[in-house]
Amino acid sequence: MEEKCCCSKKKIRSPEEKKRLINRLNRISGQISGLKKMLENDEYCVDILTQSAAVSAALNSFERALLDEHIRSCVADNIRKGNDGVIEELIDLLRKMK
Repeated sequence: MEEKCCCSKKKIRSPEEKKRLINRLNRISGQISGLKKMLENDEYCVDILTQSAAVSAALNSFERALLDEHIRSCVADNIRKGNDGVIEELIDLLRKMK
């Protein structure tokens, strides 16, 4: 069975998880490109801001998906192994995420 815990600050992801996350980032990248084109084409401010809000929501969704997996695997595995330091790392991360 493939190791899923965080070891040496690395995470081995399943091909399915990696594909899901990369697909999300590719969609976000496309949305960012669309924002740039809107700006270059002198689109109306409200339209650009609406699209920008959609990009922000998509990025937040990506972060939540990654955080969910991190808690379920890396954090849980480390706690089971007696490494409670991962809790402080998670708290610091959550503070940075707002």
